[in-house]
Amino acid sequence: MKEKIGFIGLGIMGKPMARNLIKAGYSLVVYDINPEPVKELCAEGAEEGKSPKDLAGKCRVILTMLPDAKDVRDVIFGGNGIVEGAGKNAVLIDMSSISPTASKEIAGELAKHNIAMLDAPVSGGEVKAIDGTLAFMVGGPEEVFEKHKDILLAMGSTAVLIGESGSGSMTKLANQIIVNLNIAAMSEALVLAAKAGVDPEKVYEAIRGGLAGSVVLDAKAPLVLKRDFRPGGRISINLKDINNVMETAHEMNVPLPLTAMLREIMYALKVDGKLNDDHGGIIQYFEKLAGITVEKRNNSN
Repeated sequence: MKEKIGFIGLGIMGKPMARNLIKAGYSLVVYDINPEPVKELCAEGAEEGKSPKDLAGKCRVILTMLPDAKDVRDVIFGGNGIVEGAGKNAVLIDMSSISPTASKEIAGELAKHNIAMLDAPVSGGEVKAIDGTLAFMVGGPEEVFEKHKDILLAMGSTAVLIGESGSGSMTKLANQIIVNLNIAAMSEALVLAAKAGVDPEKVYEAIRGGLAGSVVLDAKAPLVLKRDFRPGGRISINLKDINNVMETAHEMNVPLPLTAMLREIMYALKVDGKLNDDHGGIIQYFEKLAGITVEKRNNSN
């Protein structure tokens, strides 16, 4: 029988990730401040943790999937936190997207409590969280990674150890630059085509097999054409990540002019009340500038 695992954070990404662990045969103890996903997963075989402390007392391995570094710190070091309940040889695998500095600091503080940590943020969004094909980028001790890699691969198709603590989080920042700038580039291109009177769906079909094609294009263009901005990866979360990118880059004296412009685009969307849209909704910034809407045409085949 597989080891019992604790899972904290059952949001858009966390809930399907936890569900895939159950499907893979792991016994799960779950916790979230929102009771609904907890009830849902308990109906599927999970056990409820009454608090992070309670959960940590029942599991050697604890996974966290939370919005930001403050949330991670709170469940670890706050009242009734993980450190109060964790036993010998405990391991924390933080899959949240937080800054590399925060990951390193948390790992250092956990070491004082004899708790090992991997920072293991993911890429793939809600769709890949549901189908279990996420990409994990991992920082931390190699022996800890090798021992727990199978847990990650129950939720994803790849898990790569990048290096020491914080390197997984640094890789996620690099990932977020590429993903969100790809969405912005796609947005400009489709807005241009639509403004010219060219069918944007045909443009997408024509370019997706060429050099402009990408996983991002195939994931986001069909949703844009259907005007489906339900969050798989909220603009708010991606803005948080891009803020972390810029803060980290400035600490290292690395100019990122394109990413800086992208951050301002996201802030403009925040002003327009679009923060809870999927980041494919970045296109709405460019549509507003050009006075055009990119959408599927009624006569499209």
